[in-house]
Amino acid sequence: MAKLPIIAGFGGINAAGRSSGHHAYRRMVLASIPPTKCQQTHASLAALTGKIHKHAGAWRDAHGTAVNYPEYLAQLAPELERGTLIRRLEQNLFDPEQVLIHQKVNLAATGAQPISFEIRKKHLPDPIPAGWSVVADSLHAQDTIKIQVAANFEVLLQCYQAANVNSAGQLPSGFDPALLYASRNHPRGLQLTVFAASDAINSLGIDWERVKQAVSADQISVYAGSGMGQLDYNGNGGMLQARLLGKKVSSKQLALGYAEMPADFINAYLLGNLGTTGTNVAACATFLYNLRQGIRDIQSGTHRVSIIGTSEAPLVPEIFEGFSTMGALADDAALRNLDGLGPHQLPDFRRACRPFGNNAGFTLAESAQCIVLFDDELALELGANIYGAINDVFINADGYKKSIASPGLGNYISVAKAVAATRNIIGDKALQQRTYAQAHGTGTPQNRQTESHILNEIATTFGIENWPVAAIKSYIGHSLASAAGDQLNASLGVWAEGIIPGILTVNAIADDVTHNKLDLLLKHKEVGANNIDAVILNSKGFGGNNATASILAPHVAKQMLIKRHGKARFTAYQHAQEAVQARADAYDQSMLEGKNSTIYKFDHNVLGSESIAITPQSIKVSGLQQTISLELDNPYQDMCD
Repeated sequence: MAKLPIIAGFGGINAAGRSSGHHAYRRMVLASIPPTKCQQTHASLAALTGKIHKHAGAWRDAHGTAVNYPEYLAQLAPELERGTLIRRLEQNLFDPEQVLIHQKVNLAATGAQPISFEIRKKHLPDPIPAGWSVVADSLHAQDTIKIQVAANFEVLLQCYQAANVNSAGQLPSGFDPALLYASRNHPRGLQLTVFAASDAINSLGIDWERVKQAVSADQISVYAGSGMGQLDYNGNGGMLQARLLGKKVSSKQLALGYAEMPADFINAYLLGNLGTTGTNVAACATFLYNLRQGIRDIQSGTHRVSIIGTSEAPLVPEIFEGFSTMGALADDAALRNLDGLGPHQLPDFRRACRPFGNNAGFTLAESAQCIVLFDDELALELGANIYGAINDVFINADGYKKSIASPGLGNYISVAKAVAATRNIIGDKALQQRTYAQAHGTGTPQNRQTESHILNEIATTFGIENWPVAAIKSYIGHSLASAAGDQLNASLGVWAEGIIPGILTVNAIADDVTHNKLDLLLKHKEVGANNIDAVILNSKGFGGNNATASILAPHVAKQMLIKRHGKARFTAYQHAQEAVQARADAYDQSMLEGKNSTIYKFDHNVLGSESIAITPQSIKVSGLQQTISLELDNPYQDMCD
């Protein structure tokens, strides 16, 4: 019988804040949660962005001045809220008003005289371009020479222009992951990876070394990556730009630019993992593709722990331009047009993403999300927190396509399978009355038509009336590879607080949206903490990468554990879980107080050949209690002599 993948920890960072403790989720439903939890969310953002911290028993502001905590936090609240979610792109990543471009121009001489100019000797190209003549040293400075060019020639002029897209799901204002550890010019996506994975590991409430000692090294897997690789200057972006910018390629840019590098960083600098690793890149569905890899490991019993993550940092001018040229992004002009504004009026950046309403395109965002999965036996043994369980993930391609970016039939299949798998666990009645869907909901005209029709058809097929549908990209934007990670961690928040976030950026459903069986939530929906048994997460990626997941509520997962392992075993687990929960709460409190808990173990306990002992039956690694077995099952036994 398959093992049940239990969500034992989760963490991350996006435009709404820190994921662990449900703080990012709570930012989305801030007006509907109790004041004490609202204050906690403000406190999380204040600590995250360095505006407040606790030192020597006293609360202090960013300058170290002692403050009255409740009063100061209340004063900060409006600023903290303005600095989160989708908003006008800030200038700490790049200045959208001054985007560097190189304009190609042809220089021609006037009259019979050749073109002449002076250049510093160290800048003289080698070899000298055809048609150039070195005349003499300049009379103006000893280190310059005079050049004459008889023919016309092309040059690139450094120019600047304003971006046509200024809305983004940017990380909270003031949060800089590079300051939390020795980031050593790491690409931003890897900086986010370190924070997100640290957050998830710390949220476990179980020391990672204890986890490593409880299972064999080859029974831990890590699947984490990005959809686009690392495209800022410290990664592949800089490697490709360097020569055009007159700079040199660094030794790190190519190596750190790989799409699977988030998994490599988690293994090498956080966990010391010797188990399975990699990523399954699938554009905007990457998180669910990785999740499928992890749950297959656990369901089959080959692995007992799996860490799933994605990190995407696409807020660089070239990616904005690429998506904008495709017509995929909601640019400023389109937003003004939607709201009937004049050409010189500022658009409503906060409402840039409008899933299932009259819209103009998606809103680019950055995010890193990570979850930790245990098999059900290990979860009970270690007293792990149970935030939910993964039932299954289904992946289907679109078949023949006219346009690589257009949708096809694959998503009908993946959603139908996920709903059928959910029915297998909770039954028809609960499926119809106690589930909801987290739509991909990008905010493009094409998505609103196609995804609404898919969800509506599946609801009709399975007898679901008024199926609640959420679309959290309306809050945090589209983080590409991390999109489903955002959806999953927000869904865990729904089970904690009992509120499904509404699509507050939309005033009315667009006329071309199919929704006679859907309840496309235009306001928050209170459902209660234990009244939702499962959620369907849907992802659609460029190229026909469709993935849909069935995620089970924590109370459903616990009922399944009781049925499999018995009440006595579960009661013993509950006693052990109390201490784990206390440690997880202590971590959350330390983060609220501004403590830096980022895990980064560079050059830590590096193992060499002297640390491994191999026999025909097993492998022993120094420092690990469990051996790695070499007595492997032969799946082809009936085909061998």
